[in-house]
Amino acid sequence: MANILRIDTLPAFAPRESKAAPEKLIAGDPSFRTWDLDVSREGEVRTGIWSATPGTTRSIKGESFEFCHILEGVAEIAEDGGETLTFRAGDSFVMKPGFTGTWRTVETLRKIFVIVA
Repeated sequence: MANILRIDTLPAFAPRESKAAPEKLIAGDPSFRTWDLDVSREGEVRTGIWSATPGTTRSIKGESFEFCHILEGVAEIAEDGGETLTFRAGDSFVMKPGFTGTWRTVETLRKIFVIVA
């Protein structure tokens, strides 16, 4: 197995499709698609592409650390008790363990993610 992974931002295989869990849905009817590109360390590290259609959901990271790089679209993310930050294509950010807040997809979004559980 190679120890370097090229991130294919337009995977040729079908994604896993899902909807917001009812207890996390705040507004709209967002749909999600996930292309898992790599799973390492017995599932503790996941890398892939994720997309979402407009809507607002509750985001709870728990003990996970997530790095995101926005490929297209716009999201507004607000940590509970904090300011709302806007992210667009080309922006990168990290959500640290313990993050709780809201994720509002303003324009259909695609991102690269790396999650460390």
